[in-house]
Amino acid sequence: MKAIEVSEFGNSNVLKYKELKDPVMKDDEIYVALKAAAVNPVETYVRQGTYAQLPSLPYIPGKDGAGIVKAVGKRVKNFKVGDRVFVTVDSDAQFGTYAQAITCKATEATLLPDSMTYSQGAAVGSSGLTALYALKQKAALKSGEYILVHGATGGVGTLVLQFAKLYGAKVIATAGSENGLEILKKLGADYVFNHHAEEYIKEIQDVTKNHGLDVIIEMLANVNLQKDLEVIGNNGRIVIIGNRGEVTINPRVLMMKGAHITGLMLANITPEEVEENTQLLLQGLSEGVKPVIDKVFPLEQAARAQDYIMENKGSMGKIILDTTAE
Repeated sequence: MKAIEVSEFGNSNVLKYKELKDPVMKDDEIYVALKAAAVNPVETYVRQGTYAQLPSLPYIPGKDGAGIVKAVGKRVKNFKVGDRVFVTVDSDAQFGTYAQAITCKATEATLLPDSMTYSQGAAVGSSGLTALYALKQKAALKSGEYILVHGATGGVGTLVLQFAKLYGAKVIATAGSENGLEILKKLGADYVFNHHAEEYIKEIQDVTKNHGLDVIIEMLANVNLQKDLEVIGNNGRIVIIGNRGEVTINPRVLMMKGAHITGLMLANITPEEVEENTQLLLQGLSEGVKPVIDKVFPLEQAARAQDYIMENKGSMGKIILDTTAE
């Protein structure tokens, strides 16, 4: 099979397009012929060797993919040959989804709804679980609450926005471009603001009539966390999903407001939470939630795709690899 292999940690040049042996399936696994794989920011940190959990070298990158089941292990009862599935594997997996095929545990696969394409299936796995982990387990979002999705245009942010709206929240979302703002409106945001504008924090405060926000989902904490503290309300919850550096804040604001800051990594989610959130994800997809696809690259251009995701901070939705090319 064709796949991307990493034999040393470093810049995107270490992503090598190669012919590799097909994976060998175990009794509790399924063999999936992949049609699409998602490119996630975490995969760039793993490739650089800076992430907390690293695979042994060499490895095939990729957390998310979608395709067709071609073989089923003896102990697998819930899948059959021909099923369309999307899969999500651990960030430190030795054999990921930047490939034409993968073997994975049956618990790492989910039936792909008939209405969804393979690219959409690849886009929805870890991003959907992350969005729901943030909203349900971390923020405990309630209907009628004001939520800010601070940097809502990425693969996770666009899903957070849609699920928050589905759950009855009043959604404020930010983007860095006019095109981004228009897309966020179409996804259902009640209020949209350009986070490059000087007065946008004051405008958000005006929306809540200075009562403050109940929940903030933060995508770039090193830039925005102090601003979040300005607009969070009493007993509000700030959930950090993304960060690219150190940040200095004034803890007295937290003390005065009784607010909470928490972070999340999908690696820390429990099996029970995965099961619960997978069902919520499927329910949401059936009710109109859809992943947003920004751009599709051929598998052999995985290095370009990873560079794109890090250089284009205003990208809209997920970056996908087409794994079908011969």
